[in-house]
Amino acid sequence: MPLAPTTSSETARPPPLPPVLWALLFGNFVIATGVMIVGGVLSEIAVGLRIPVPTAGQLIAAGALLMCVSAPLLAAVVAGWDRRRLLALSLVWYGVLHLACSLAPSFAALLPLRVLAMIAPAVFTPQAAACIGLLVPAEQRGRGITFVFLGWSIASVLGMPLGAFVGGTFGWASAFVLVGVLSLAGAAWVWRAMPDGVRPPALSRAAWSATLGSAPLMMSVGVTVLYAAGQFVLSSYLAPYFRQKLGVTAGELGLILAWFGAFGFLGNMLMSRHVDRIGADRAVLLGIASMAVSFAVWPLGTSIVLAAIVIVPWALGCFATNSAQQARLVGIAPGLAAGSIALNSSAMYAGQAMGAAGGGWLIVNTGNMDTLHWVGFATLLLAAAGSAWASRLQEASARAGTAAPG
Repeated sequence: MPLAPTTSSETARPPPLPPVLWALLFGNFVIATGVMIVGGVLSEIAVGLRIPVPTAGQLIAAGALLMCVSAPLLAAVVAGWDRRRLLALSLVWYGVLHLACSLAPSFAALLPLRVLAMIAPAVFTPQAAACIGLLVPAEQRGRGITFVFLGWSIASVLGMPLGAFVGGTFGWASAFVLVGVLSLAGAAWVWRAMPDGVRPPALSRAAWSATLGSAPLMMSVGVTVLYAAGQFVLSSYLAPYFRQKLGVTAGELGLILAWFGAFGFLGNMLMSRHVDRIGADRAVLLGIASMAVSFAVWPLGTSIVLAAIVIVPWALGCFATNSAQQARLVGIAPGLAAGSIALNSSAMYAGQAMGAAGGGWLIVNTGNMDTLHWVGFATLLLAAAGSAWASRLQEASARAGTAAPG
């Protein structure tokens, strides 16, 4: 019996991704919600613990600094671990520490608990990305990575706005309880869905040397520091900014953050579909440029409606850039993905720490938040220049035949 002809829509439709990636996506959703939750309840933490807003902002900086330092170190420590156990246990750790944070009676008690909780993001996100190559075919690797990183953009649509609303309505501690419960649920899902025996090959000393010695990889990692720092100068203080400048309520703040997250999700979905076609390096540059547009026109957001319009380009580029950057690193050197992704996660967290600390310093020394977006804009321009330079280095390396091992 002759086979029916294949329609163009059938040949164009990519094969489905394996179900285990949904569990990893949810894990990233929980991780991202916990990372971002402090920004959403920063005002409530400051009022509840009777501390200035810039002091409360150091919860973001200190947690990001811990993630920055520990991501590459832990990548070496856990290299031989079965990823099913590693990823599930990291979510259990996250859940228990967030529940403990909810009971903290003072800033002095909350700070170390929050910092310890941030060990989990330093493990989960880079290690989930690094094992995708063992879960999907090579031709789906870029799509698989960006799919799993949709968890971060979904967190900005649902997790952070919900946490901001819950924290603004019932107190900041309730937002930490929410993250704790979600973390334990995520641990159960990952344990159930992840197969045994997934162990990405450990990087040897020679491989680490190759990673650190690769100019395209290290320049790309530097770009991550810059675009993360540029965003977090402002994003760390969005909640108090909108409360001070626009007088928003907890519900209105939640809606603004959900609006931001919805476009962040859309941007990441578009990136997931097209990153392999347009090329990861071009996608990163496009995402940075999109974010820079919002920072350039930030002063126009003088009402809730105008602010919602102004943040759209930022949202479209925010999580999409992170996903494209992961795919870019894997594409430059697939055989060094475990190390380069860990370094990139470290760079992202370093940028967060620098941005949050720098934003707090600006608020203290200027007495207002009016310069935050200009500093962020300048930093994003540097990131765009660095990204273009990294592309040239990658092309030169490929021509010279010195590309890192695949």
